[in-house]
Amino acid sequence: MNDRTSQLEHDEASAIRCTERISAEFHGLSARPLEPALYLIATPIGNLSDITLRALSVLVRADKIYCEDTRHSRKLTNHYGITARLIAYHDHSTDSVRDRILTELKAGSSVALISDAGTPLISDPGFKLSQLAIEHGLKVISLPGPTAPIVALTSSGLPTDNFQFLGFLPNKSGARRERISTIKNADCVSVFFEAPTRLSAALGDLHDILGNRQAVVARELTKIHEEFKRGQLSDLKAWADEGQIKGEIVILISPDAEPEINDDDILRALNRAMNPMSLKDAARDVADELGVAKKRVYELGLSGLNKK
Repeated sequence: MNDRTSQLEHDEASAIRCTERISAEFHGLSARPLEPALYLIATPIGNLSDITLRALSVLVRADKIYCEDTRHSRKLTNHYGITARLIAYHDHSTDSVRDRILTELKAGSSVALISDAGTPLISDPGFKLSQLAIEHGLKVISLPGPTAPIVALTSSGLPTDNFQFLGFLPNKSGARRERISTIKNADCVSVFFEAPTRLSAALGDLHDILGNRQAVVARELTKIHEEFKRGQLSDLKAWADEGQIKGEIVILISPDAEPEINDDDILRALNRAMNPMSLKDAARDVADELGVAKKRVYELGLSGLNKK
């Protein structure tokens, strides 16, 4: 038996064990009674495999499943053999629909809410219903899972430790430019959704107001044609103008660059540091403090000493 055959047999055995454990975990979850509550369930944003066992176990047990678009959500339920009837709930649902769901919850029903893709309430329907349930003392349980802003951010190459999500940019240019102006001095990455038909116009407004910042356009996340375009806003605008962009879009904008440290700033810091230290040591400390090259600080210090 060669090493390749041995590895294949090992992989197959591991896959069998994993499948058995997944099956046991799912059956264990599904066998438990489902607590009466409003369940906010994150669903895949593209790849149907990106759904949790817990989410599936709630969907197969829920008394009702409300969704944004029954035709869209039926692809997911059919894929996993979930036979529950799907009922529409979307942004245009009336108060009477919410009242009906509230009555169902008060009667002890388990109600699942899903959107077309991603996490309900994140630029998707559900806030009014969730708020109403909480106001009436009913339990709301959120099941974590896919959400496009986080998928885009973590693959963007931009800083991930501090960001703000601002939903969809306004449709009209005036309102859009006004919204963009609010992030001009942001010290974090700003994340937006945008429709492909408005991408070029949005990138143009972003460039006009924010300058030529680094940015990323993420498209068709987790799908076959997933794409990340990275570059300055001017480059991304030119790319968007080249052809018809399709798919669901996330735009990520880098924070404003740090103001440039000028020579006078460096010399002032260097003069303070050189009281107890040598030029070499002071240059090292000032370079670390201001985030500039040590060579630049040292040469400015030498130049200043030579002038004295």
